[in-house]
Amino acid sequence: MRIAGKGLIDRSKPVNFKFDGKTYQGFKGDTVASALLANGVKLVGRSFKYHRPRGVLTAGSEEPNAMIEVVGTSNQTPNVRATVQEIFEGLNTRSQNRWPSLRFDVMAVNDMVSPFLSAGFYYKTFMWPRAFWEAIYEPIIRRAAGLGSLSGKHDEGHYEKAFAFCDLLVIGSGPAGLMAALEAARAGVDVILCEEDRLLGGRLLSDDAHLDGKPAAEWVAAVEAELRACPNVRIMPRTTVTGAYDGGQYSAVERVGLHKGPRPDLPRECFWRITAARTVLAAGALERSIAFPMNDRPGIMLASAVQSYLNKFGVVPGKRVTLFANNDGARAVARQLMAAGVSVAAILDSRSDASAVEDCPVYLGAQVTDTKGRLGLRAISGTHVGGEFALETDLLAVSGGWNPTLHITCHLNGRPRWEASLAAFVPLADAVPNLTAAGACNGAFDTLTCLTEGAAAARAALAALGVAAANAALPTAEGMPYVIAPLWQVAGKGRAWLDFANDVTTKDVKLAAQEGYSSVEHMKRYTTQGMAPDQGKNSNVGALAVLADTTGRGIPETGTTTFRPPFIPTSIAVMGAGGRGAGFAPQRFLTSDQASRDRGAPMIEAGLWYRPSYFPKPGETTWLESCNREIGYVRGAVGVCDVSTLGKIDIQGKDAGRFLDLVYTSMFSTLAVGRVRYGLMLRADGYVLDDGTTARLGENHYLMTTTTAAAGLVMRHLDFVHQSECADWDVRFISVTESWAQFAVAGPQARALLNGYLDQPLGDFPFMAAGTVSVGGVAARLFRISFSGEEGYEIAVPTRYGEALFRDLVARAETMGGGPYGMEALNVLRIEKGLITHAEIDGRVTAFDIGAAKMVSAKKDCIGKLASTRPGLHGPERAQMVGLKPLSAQKITSGAHLFIPGADLSRVNSQGHISSVGYSPMFDRDLGLGFLVNGRARHGETVRVIDRLRDIDVLAEVCDPVFHDKDGEKLRA
Repeated sequence: MRIAGKGLIDRSKPVNFKFDGKTYQGFKGDTVASALLANGVKLVGRSFKYHRPRGVLTAGSEEPNAMIEVVGTSNQTPNVRATVQEIFEGLNTRSQNRWPSLRFDVMAVNDMVSPFLSAGFYYKTFMWPRAFWEAIYEPIIRRAAGLGSLSGKHDEGHYEKAFAFCDLLVIGSGPAGLMAALEAARAGVDVILCEEDRLLGGRLLSDDAHLDGKPAAEWVAAVEAELRACPNVRIMPRTTVTGAYDGGQYSAVERVGLHKGPRPDLPRECFWRITAARTVLAAGALERSIAFPMNDRPGIMLASAVQSYLNKFGVVPGKRVTLFANNDGARAVARQLMAAGVSVAAILDSRSDASAVEDCPVYLGAQVTDTKGRLGLRAISGTHVGGEFALETDLLAVSGGWNPTLHITCHLNGRPRWEASLAAFVPLADAVPNLTAAGACNGAFDTLTCLTEGAAAARAALAALGVAAANAALPTAEGMPYVIAPLWQVAGKGRAWLDFANDVTTKDVKLAAQEGYSSVEHMKRYTTQGMAPDQGKNSNVGALAVLADTTGRGIPETGTTTFRPPFIPTSIAVMGAGGRGAGFAPQRFLTSDQASRDRGAPMIEAGLWYRPSYFPKPGETTWLESCNREIGYVRGAVGVCDVSTLGKIDIQGKDAGRFLDLVYTSMFSTLAVGRVRYGLMLRADGYVLDDGTTARLGENHYLMTTTTAAAGLVMRHLDFVHQSECADWDVRFISVTESWAQFAVAGPQARALLNGYLDQPLGDFPFMAAGTVSVGGVAARLFRISFSGEEGYEIAVPTRYGEALFRDLVARAETMGGGPYGMEALNVLRIEKGLITHAEIDGRVTAFDIGAAKMVSAKKDCIGKLASTRPGLHGPERAQMVGLKPLSAQKITSGAHLFIPGADLSRVNSQGHISSVGYSPMFDRDLGLGFLVNGRARHGETVRVIDRLRDIDVLAEVCDPVFHDKDGEKLRA
């Protein structure tokens, strides 16, 4: 089925591959689809529900039928589009969703009983009797569900992730995309050009167009050569931009090794996160079919696909071709086929007023009403203005018009606009900030307009960037108008398919409307139209038109479903690249991570961060020995701890202080510049959300610090309060947690260490002060706060200096009899001082419970204040925070319950619980913080500590939660 002299494949390099166990030969540059078609293979798959025979429909990633499994040595990938998968030597593929073979599929019996399997049948069938669901219905459905299959083995393939930044991102390399990239490249800005195909050029290569009087392929090659010679341009073929996100960020998937044989040195795919100042969307358009009776047979294809296989691969999937269309595009395809020596049986034009002059028979006012050939098209029949026709044909090329590929413009909740003259939806301007659609995806369906819009979009982007345009000259090109007479469906006896992947017909859509599912979103879910493989690319507009006709509404009133990322099916492996075996939660590493590991520190997870638990020394056999030594550093000399994990939120604006007054229980608008204040934050229901410190860095500039565990929670809370309570206030905030590396320096020698390290001595720097300092010429921030009860400071530097600062501080501390301390020591130090973490503020406590009721200011209102005064949220019956000290050197545990000695150990007699425990070398025993009913009035009492899980039964003294330095003399030294 090859056509001599046609195609952009390398015929000097034959390639062998397998499909369903049989070896076929293609050429380098072929896809599985083009190579199979070249070998006369039309049957490539079975449909999902009815298991009807299906063949190749398209030539791109929108393909709904030709989905195959790619079987590798270490993996098996289902649902790969044969139209996208390039062949390589040794490639092994097979069809899916059939048994025992593709030609003879037992499940094709579903097609015989299709009248009983109409849309929504499962909602009605599997409800009764209820007892059948788990025993019968669900197991059967699960076995029948799905298309392809996985091997059941671990995927040992290698995947990568990468980040890129540019001034201009161009999505698509057709005429609009190439002109935009060329204009921007000549202007000198950084350009990234992403193209889904292996070749640049888009429809220019498929249409066999001419520019400047020469084949378009020559112009494309010249532009590509110029772009590749520009150091400011990155060309990314085989890369599909899959989604648009806030802040000019786009996701993209690059097929790196999928078109090559097994290469352990190459990743299979790479997941890109691209940040662009401006974007030009030049993604082209997708041709749509027409729903006519029995329109799903192998050998029925889109006209644009037939054109692509002819001009890009030198393949014609039939010996006698017929074209059925409602626009002039099919005429050009017919002419190119005839010029290549292919027999064209007829052009069937649904328009009765179109031209009948062609070098082949033309039927006007024509409609196809039936087709024959179960495993491959043999004949068609229908009507036209002169009567009826019947034609023998093995390839029917259909064109129902074009749909702009506008999906990415809808990824931030934008909705497209219906353009009646095009019979298609077109994107709204500014649907995605800083993105401009150009060319066919913007509704321009001729080459000249595409070139013009591409150049104009690039010039607008350059103007926004403040860069002068190069004003690249446009090549001469044809500017043919796009004329279409919409035809969505043809009446007839047979079923007319809209969604080939999900076996949805026009009858299904009509039934959905008849049964009350007239909303487009309801119809979609009732019929499954546009779901799974299709994602609306092929069937969406046709189904909407049928629904509109059925309900008596216009298409604009009917609307369209929501397009969401990703644009193409994306493997979970590539989205999670680098995370194999690491679980779903992100892993966040400190700048001091390697320095801590170099010292043998075991790492523990805290709020998604990995922090050192302790720093072992030679000769130490238990973690407790190391912990006690590190506590001694802080109490007796100086210790250094990485506290970068604390949430850091930069808050600025004229109303910043007023905003902090609203979210905190105490006043912050009165805080002096250069000072820090401890604050408590309540939820709207009056319970404690978080605590932390906030420093005032300038008149309208604050820096809030949150706990590690609640950093994201607090940021979300601030966003909600701002949007719901004070959206008109002049205040802006952003998380800068990862922008600053921050280290606690605590102990009697802390000031001495810093004075010997900072570029200028501290001077008078009192407790709860904040200011700017310099370390080796690097501007840093210093806060005098303490989480240990000793004189303490926290020094913050830009993240890139974090590791160097940590190593230097630790080295200096060691010369002074100190060193680093980890989470275990940090926990004991804060328990000795009676400081809380989310072990205490666990979402169930109030400010009254933790002894902070006086922090709820009587001078102002704040979030949660009124709710915190509700009955039951304060008073002696509440469990209040206390300290707990065992009467003997016995262990106590967090989670243990507290009972009155002698009371029955039943749930109703529990007086409270222990929230935190740590062994204190200072007191030579465990110390705990916990909550006890009326606890503040019970200091000095004895309670019984019970932990039945760990077989603990201990008596403990109830005491003040502050065990160390109750008057704060040390931290204020």
